[in-house]
Amino acid sequence: MKRLAAVTLALGLAVPAIAQQIVIEQLDGLEDGITLRQPDFLFEETVEDVTAMPGTGAVLRGLDKLTGQVADIEMQNGYSVSFGQMRIDLAECRHPDDNATGEAYAFLSIYDGQELAKPLFQGWMIASSPALSAMDHARYDVWVLRCTTS
Repeated sequence: MKRLAAVTLALGLAVPAIAQQIVIEQLDGLEDGITLRQPDFLFEETVEDVTAMPGTGAVLRGLDKLTGQVADIEMQNGYSVSFGQMRIDLAECRHPDDNATGEAYAFLSIYDGQELAKPLFQGWMIASSPALSAMDHARYDVWVLRCTTS
């Protein structure tokens, strides 16, 4: 009986907390004298038109995480190379007209050696931001260094 009274007392104290209402007021308009302005740290940048030039090929870097071996791979557009157990296809490498080394991006298809039906990675890799579009593989990493122009 004491146990039932203790439970009833505990529930009785909890009920007012559950029954409270929360009222959220929304302002329909701004009060007089308040003006909104853009912060001083925001500024407009002018973006120049940059034309992308096709390169003749690309220089990639491959890393075997198991052995720690690093290899630079130079390849031409439209060709394939083998790196470890993978096959890498380079469709095209492009770069801005004024910066062939730093802002290169290449369209790659990377296949596992045993399964060529579905690529492990297919898309554009960007040299200046390799983590933006990275291949996810347990053993190998591949990223673009630059385009070749001759």
